[in-house]
Amino acid sequence: MNYYNSIIDTIGNTPLVKLNKVTKGIRGTILAKVEYFNPGNSVKDRIAVRMIEDAEERGVLKPGGTIIEGTSGNTGMGLALAAIGKGYRCIFTMADKQSQEKIDILRAVGAEVVVCPTNVAPDDPRSYYSVAKKLNRDIPNSLYPNQYDNPANAAAHYETTGPELWRDTDGQITHFAAGVGTGGTISGTARFLKEQSASVVSIGIDTYGSVFKKYKETGVFDEGEIYPYLTEGIGEDILPENVDFNLIDHFVKVTDKDAAIMTRRLAREEGLFVGWSCGSAAHGALEWAREHLTDDDVMVILLPDHGTRYLGKIYNDTWMKDHGFLEDRAFKTARDIVHNKNGHSELTTIGSGVSVSQAIQVLNRYGISQIPVTDADGHIVGSLTDSTVLNRLIQDPSVKDHHVSDVMDKPFKFVGLDNTIDALSSLIDRDNKALLVRDEKEQIHIITQADLLAAMTN
Repeated sequence: MNYYNSIIDTIGNTPLVKLNKVTKGIRGTILAKVEYFNPGNSVKDRIAVRMIEDAEERGVLKPGGTIIEGTSGNTGMGLALAAIGKGYRCIFTMADKQSQEKIDILRAVGAEVVVCPTNVAPDDPRSYYSVAKKLNRDIPNSLYPNQYDNPANAAAHYETTGPELWRDTDGQITHFAAGVGTGGTISGTARFLKEQSASVVSIGIDTYGSVFKKYKETGVFDEGEIYPYLTEGIGEDILPENVDFNLIDHFVKVTDKDAAIMTRRLAREEGLFVGWSCGSAAHGALEWAREHLTDDDVMVILLPDHGTRYLGKIYNDTWMKDHGFLEDRAFKTARDIVHNKNGHSELTTIGSGVSVSQAIQVLNRYGISQIPVTDADGHIVGSLTDSTVLNRLIQDPSVKDHHVSDVMDKPFKFVGLDNTIDALSSLIDRDNKALLVRDEKEQIHIITQADLLAAMTN
């Protein structure tokens, strides 16, 4: 008889599928590593079992224990399946931007789910990172695998994903692309592949609102890069230890909209019913391939999960239209506002070291009410508004001779190009008078209340 002793024994050895239609006009052979063939329908099954078995071997997880993890859903599913086979209880914390399907699936396999707010700092006690750590401290005989910093994460891909790709491409793989979240998938896989052939190129797919790409290219952790985005499973506002930037040759950023549209294309044109970050991986990898691949190259794009997690979002036309992701949308976005400025949106800034009186002159010269403040290196470190200056001058007229850094407010928030006007409006308030957005060419634009009013009435 041919059978497996448990469901977790079926993890791995997922197929490579050639992409044929979405790759039109691109040279080389482009293959998808389809990870939804794992029993939990995602690549995270690989690391879940590896992290649990590592904890058992080290004696930090004993029979009857509890597994506690912060997850975007897929790691939780893998941990839950492993826990069923091994007799553990599971509690997972998730950010509230995750799809309801992910929450329902985890509960269906017996896990407890604690939903936490998305738009809080990682060290905020309400964040899903912090809540998971607190539960781990409070519950005896519990394990917090911490997929972000646990070396077993990358090790799982070094031991399984990398060897599978080398075997199934007969050693001909030249490029590997994958989304970067915890970093384990791309770092572990790339390490193995580069040990077989140092010429293999690894491409990490990032999202707008995440810190990875700029950190790789400049070594600067820029909090100004961090802003809310919708894509699930990739990008971070922290630097996980599993992200080995030495093993990731290039980063490509992908917008929420481009990722969502490519995800639907993969389903309709390739028959691959995959998740949202799969669209990110495919879009980013193909954009890079279009410029760099030759006829002899073999690129593998890892598609991490299944489309069932996103039925209420990107596979729902109403949701897509409401977020401006379909071309017949009625909702304008930050992209539309920038485009409609017809090239007159070049960002005006002022240095933090100039005097307040000089800043007033700049505000008057350009007829603006607010301006971003930069440091000596050109990084945005604050903001200045005419109302703030006026209030400070009324209190103390000598403020006009102070440096801008003495009176500036916190920096304006960055938003994504695909954020709709209703979302943008909710972010502008008394404490945040304008918004900043970075376009595909990395140019920064400002969106003011006047811009929003004009967009709403045109």
